[in-house]
Amino acid sequence: METLGAIVLGIVQGLSEFLPISSSAHIVFTSNIYAILTGTPIDVESSQQAFLSIMLHLGTLVAIFVYFRKELWAIIKSFFKAIYKKDFSDKNAMLGVYIIIGNIFTIAIAYPLKDITEKLLVSPQIVAVLLILTGIVLFFSEFKSKHMKEHTEKLDYKKAILIGLAQGLAVFPGFSRSGWTIATGLFSGMDRVTSTRFSFLLVIPVILGTSVFYPILEINPSELVGYNWIAIILGTITSAVVGYFCIKYFLKFVARFSMNFFAYYCIILGSLVVAFFTGIYYGANIS
Repeated sequence: METLGAIVLGIVQGLSEFLPISSSAHIVFTSNIYAILTGTPIDVESSQQAFLSIMLHLGTLVAIFVYFRKELWAIIKSFFKAIYKKDFSDKNAMLGVYIIIGNIFTIAIAYPLKDITEKLLVSPQIVAVLLILTGIVLFFSEFKSKHMKEHTEKLDYKKAILIGLAQGLAVFPGFSRSGWTIATGLFSGMDRVTSTRFSFLLVIPVILGTSVFYPILEINPSELVGYNWIAIILGTITSAVVGYFCIKYFLKFVARFSMNFFAYYCIILGSLVVAFFTGIYYGANIS
């Protein structure tokens, strides 16, 4: 693993984790294109590359903690206070409940698909097709939202479950986690800002769980010694810094503009990637 490659992936992760454009798809595309341009392959299946991916996600988690620190503290205090008093009438306490419920359904749908989806990481064309589907979902969610008479800032159990299931489907590389969760919020009648904020908060347990359990279950401790830690640390820091500013300005964007820009981006980029890698495949076979 090269340091430059890790920094590039950190930038990509910081941007694409929160924008509805699929971080996993961009990591796959960037890894493959970087390998073609530099002649240095990035082995997405290696334990070091998998660990880097976890650390890049951890960087974006730090960005969430820093940006939403006041809101998160209010949720935590209210949630445990509600448990003690057995009274969940407080809005922040219920938000904590909805985050937990959403993640239960995320795990229920994502875990059984884990082995299947990991195999797609080496198939940029398939990932690109899934990215196109993300664009289509974003487009129709925005269309439906615009034609609703009223929008709500309120969450309920049904919405939390549906958004949690959408987050679970995003285990497929190319299905944007933020894109599918925000779109589901829009389909259920929520406004863009509320859907986006809940999407960002909902991912916290997923990243925390992955960051803790994946290294324990999947990585041999003896392998850690041989990792390029300079590259991993710089990539993680880059992901955190870029992610923080992405959250800040994306929330301002969705408050004023529709999601159609990202829908078209996903459809166009996905189509270009399919054409690019298909051309390389046939070119290699002809030669």
